[in-house]
Amino acid sequence: MSITLVIVALYFCVLLAFGLFASRKLDSVSDFYVAGKKLGYWVSAFSSRATGESGWLLLGLTGMGWAVGVNAFWVLLGQVAGETMSWIYVARPFKRLTDRYHSITVPDYLESRFNDRRHTLRWIASVVILTMVTSYLAAQLTATGKAFREFLDLDFSTGAALGLTIVLFYTIIGGFRAVAWSDLFQGIMMVFGLILVPTVAIVNAGGIDGMIQQLSAADPGLLKAMGGDGLTTAGILTVIGFIGPGFGYLGSPQLYARFIAVSHERKLIPGAVVAVLFTIVTSGGAILAGMAGRVLYPGIADQETIFPLLSHELFGPLLSGLMIAVVLAAVMSTADSLLILAVSSVVRDIYQRIFRPDATQRRVVMLSRILTLIIAAFALVVALLEVRVIFWFVLFAWAGISSAFCPVIVLSVFWRRLTLRGAAAAMVVGFLTAVIWSRTLGDVLYEMVPGVALAFVAGIVVSLLDKKPAPQPEQGAPAPTEEIKVDIGK
Repeated sequence: MSITLVIVALYFCVLLAFGLFASRKLDSVSDFYVAGKKLGYWVSAFSSRATGESGWLLLGLTGMGWAVGVNAFWVLLGQVAGETMSWIYVARPFKRLTDRYHSITVPDYLESRFNDRRHTLRWIASVVILTMVTSYLAAQLTATGKAFREFLDLDFSTGAALGLTIVLFYTIIGGFRAVAWSDLFQGIMMVFGLILVPTVAIVNAGGIDGMIQQLSAADPGLLKAMGGDGLTTAGILTVIGFIGPGFGYLGSPQLYARFIAVSHERKLIPGAVVAVLFTIVTSGGAILAGMAGRVLYPGIADQETIFPLLSHELFGPLLSGLMIAVVLAAVMSTADSLLILAVSSVVRDIYQRIFRPDATQRRVVMLSRILTLIIAAFALVVALLEVRVIFWFVLFAWAGISSAFCPVIVLSVFWRRLTLRGAAAAMVVGFLTAVIWSRTLGDVLYEMVPGVALAFVAGIVVSLLDKKPAPQPEQGAPAPTEEIKVDIGK
């Protein structure tokens, strides 16, 4: 236990060091929210993937591999497809436009793209982000509490609060740059853990052949691509629901902030290679670890504890300490980004851009730090009040954010006919559909699928019924609204 604690303590010290070092380079609002737009492709790719995976990967997806077997690989297929399209096709024109408009946040971009002088899209974006990020962040704190409880026998509440305290420290003092650097470090740890644990678990389960034989004997449905339902309506809808989350990568603002922050669009292609390989290794490893865990520990009460259980039982104190650090890395690499996103939606997108455009850089950064504390405390309360299954908790928040932002970002990049009213309709319809569907028909089909589909329809139909938008400025032209002329670095 003492060795495990030392490893965890060292891990926390590294994160704190990132925060302290990054704080020396934090001089402006641009630094706090997008690291001054100076990220390289390695940092951007690892930060994007570490943020996108979260505790959902180490606890949720491994638990899903334990529960449904090879059927979970549809999730990986959706992830790879969504990421490839995002990085290769959407990210480059999106980066070009955000640089043209001098955007720091996704709402900055949307307001400039549609010359939204009444800030309609900013208000919609802020409501969506605040409501969904609270759920998303609460899920990460739930994962933190579970990890500390399973690895170190700490009380759930204490573990969740401890993890949040560390995240708050380096996020508040170092901003987005500290978040991105820590994500790179934590992403490397995640790759290491999700190669090592499934490899050792499969060996202990009798190798690939032995694992397959024992899974088949326990439940033949665990080895069927369509799951236990087979090629039925229910089976097809389940597969669509598993693939669907991957297309959230086409516009989720916490991920697209990495595209805004990268130093040049030419770095997005090598970044795409890194990001996709990261996903194949980590998500594939998580599913295989869960499947091997089903053989080794078929009777566990909580499927989302299988990764901590494998790490504790198959490794000594040293590697067990490293594995808890891997779990915490997955959680914290998402929690920090969510905090930056939520704070930017209030301080940057509402306070500074609407009410106080004359606010000084120092004041905006100070308010950002204060609000980070407030939002984090609220999310912790939500996590402690209702401990839900992490996998589905994250997917609900992911659906709400993706349904609101993905269609409008894709349409805004590739369809010049999209109007301001069409963009607003897409965001509202997508968000409300995802929330209502999850409460009514969520057991039939994952809510993001109808949310995204109806958002696209709403955006296109309302735009066609609306008058044609004004011509967009050519590349290199000044931003179309005065709000976008940000005094960066003053």
